[in-house]
Amino acid sequence: MQIVNTEQAEAWDGHEGDVWTDHADRYEHAGWRIWNHFADAQLIGVTDDVVDIGCGTGHSTRAAARIAASGHVLGLDLSKRMLGHARERSEAEGLKNIEFVQADAQVYLFTPSSFDIALSSFGAMFFSDPAAAFSNMATGLRDSGRLALLAWRTLPENEWLMGLRGALAAGRDLPMPPPDAPTPFSLADPDRVRMMLESAGYTGVELTAVDEPMDFGVDVDDAYRWVKTMGIVEGLSHGLDEAQLAQADANIRQLLVENETPDGVQLNTAAWLITATKS
Repeated sequence: MQIVNTEQAEAWDGHEGDVWTDHADRYEHAGWRIWNHFADAQLIGVTDDVVDIGCGTGHSTRAAARIAASGHVLGLDLSKRMLGHARERSEAEGLKNIEFVQADAQVYLFTPSSFDIALSSFGAMFFSDPAAAFSNMATGLRDSGRLALLAWRTLPENEWLMGLRGALAAGRDLPMPPPDAPTPFSLADPDRVRMMLESAGYTGVELTAVDEPMDFGVDVDDAYRWVKTMGIVEGLSHGLDEAQLAQADANIRQLLVENETPDGVQLNTAAWLITATKS
């Protein structure tokens, strides 16, 4: 297996992947409203062959397999443990038209013209060379094959992330992530996305805004337990002393209290549904 995104592989085929797998049901449920926009767009046909990029624990892969019941779905991810969970869930659900492969999609050797659609649910934002990655995906797509991605918009537009950053700042001036770095916001700039995809061999690039609340828990205590496992919380807690950690902890709980609704704790998100066609 060839890997060029080594830092991502170390994270996701390690601690990050372990944490996500341990809380897979929480992550999959949290963003169900966002995924519904993808499903409602009816981008997958019943006979389609599909590849799911950065499939993680396989929520989007299984959903695609249920739609493409007479097709085939391949899930690619860097994390061995997440893929193991994905296989177990697929088998438990009786899905026979699905397989999972540990791979770096930026350099994976796709069989040419073997897929009708390449999709990714927040799994295509971390490539070291995204233009090369999307060009490589295009080799696996048939003529007029489709690309469909869910990706975060800018950090300031995402209330949930800004809230957590603010809670964890503890008096620090936290820098904004570089717009062209392999971060969750690498596909946030519409002009950059259009230019990148068009240069990689796609046409008809469209970005549709998706604004939905994310479910953090049934109540504050439930949400707090999950939030404390998140990578952003662990990462921004590094370097804080005991007093700062206590203040950050109180800030997180207050954030959750302020966003508790009759339907549970919810914070707003901002994403793109990006679609394009292989030219």
